[in-house]
Amino acid sequence: MCIAIPGKISKIIAENKAEVDFGGVFREVNLDLLGGASEVTVGNHVLVHVGYAISIITEEEARMTIEAFDELLAANEAFDKGNA
Repeated sequence: MCIAIPGKISKIIAENKAEVDFGGVFREVNLDLLGGASEVTVGNHVLVHVGYAISIITEEEARMTIEAFDELLAANEAFDKGNA
């Protein structure tokens, strides 16, 4: 199973690279799988897997995905506390 993390493009760096904001953590991401920088704009939300933007998503999809991750983390923490 693969996991892709949603982020927001904060800056175009080169034809095939952008800086993406993952909730205050900024990383360089490759845009080749989306067709390069000409296919995205600053402010777009993207799904990123192993350093590659693999899909452009809506802000709502990004928010829902982050909420789902937060719920999973909370459930895992509760489980860990119950088994300590």
